[in-house]
Amino acid sequence: MPLAPLTITGALLPDGSTTSLRIVDGVVAAVDTRAEPGDDLLDAAGRLVLPAMAEAHAHLDKAFLSETVPNPTGDLLGAIVAMEEHRHLITGADTEARAERAARLLARHGATAIRTHADVTAGNGLTSVEALLRVRDRLRDVVHIEVFALSGWPVCGVAGADQRSLLREAVDRGVDGIGGCPHLEDDEPGALDLFVDMAAAVGLPLDLHTDEHLDPSRSTLAHLAHRVAGGFPQRVAASHAVSMVMRSEAEQRSLAGSLAAAAVSVVALPASNLYLQGRAVPMGTPRAIAPARLLLEAGVNVAAGWDNLQDPFNPVGRGDCLETAALMVMAAHLLPDEAYTCVSAATRTMMGLPEAGTAVGAAADLVLLPAAGIRGAIADAPVGRTVIRGGCVVAP
Repeated sequence: MPLAPLTITGALLPDGSTTSLRIVDGVVAAVDTRAEPGDDLLDAAGRLVLPAMAEAHAHLDKAFLSETVPNPTGDLLGAIVAMEEHRHLITGADTEARAERAARLLARHGATAIRTHADVTAGNGLTSVEALLRVRDRLRDVVHIEVFALSGWPVCGVAGADQRSLLREAVDRGVDGIGGCPHLEDDEPGALDLFVDMAAAVGLPLDLHTDEHLDPSRSTLAHLAHRVAGGFPQRVAASHAVSMVMRSEAEQRSLAGSLAAAAVSVVALPASNLYLQGRAVPMGTPRAIAPARLLLEAGVNVAAGWDNLQDPFNPVGRGDCLETAALMVMAAHLLPDEAYTCVSAATRTMMGLPEAGTAVGAAADLVLLPAAGIRGAIADAPVGRTVIRGGCVVAP
């Protein structure tokens, strides 16, 4: 049965004006309008209306594992080792329950889309993939979830045969994209080539964990831009990209230009990278965040996500994209409007979703929240939000 049209009245826009919106078939059909007979009605009561948020990079399969899987070293390798050592404590049912809890939390806070990575490793098999696909399908009326198969390593050569087989199985099970960590391989360019070729062959988007380290002497970003420039048929994202900040400004600008020309989105992940990176640097700890300002100036689509939620890779987090936006203001030096775009429009662009907003023709994925503007919304992270997905209220 089709949804009745929804008319929202008394909504505050970021410019300080108020408006009403009429939503038909999941799209904003009219603004500054009146309800028609048969419409559902929603009084915004002066709350701010914004495009809904979107989580660019999650690991729902690991969410809420901080107590089960401790990481005493606090760094990236410590988290990876801890996960593998504690796999025997994590069941598929437990993974599914934690993932659904995290997804519902993100949705309740205003995210109508989530991209999550699912561990596909020798120790984990397809447990995470199967659990997250069930959550994706069960919550499809609440939130759009994309599940990307996150390959373990090694993936190259004879030693990587089993890992490649697991990835192919994940594709057969119905994942939405291909992912991996070339920076963890002995042959970084070779691993990147393999992921690019597989994504092209199976017709899926690619989202790679790239350069998640602070070593300026090695990087796969330039190679990724070269491989996908001029004809790669799928959407491509480079997540993390933190070692880029260790290079000279000239190198950063050249690389940013290459990424922009190749239409590679960059996903900044300030929360987990600030926590995991820079621990071995004795003085002048670097700011381990992709250089968002420089990338934006080059024309790169810059999204932002929280990454890990209360697990060995990051012991904190509220499951709220506004928390990510706040870090993009404080640590990445973006203006509030720019930071909100990173957790809304830019993430939707990376996912290939239609633009959401209050203009006629925009997708009616919206969030209403008690704030006077975007800056205040990010600063206060207020409760009392109403989340609308496709013209349907999913979180009153």
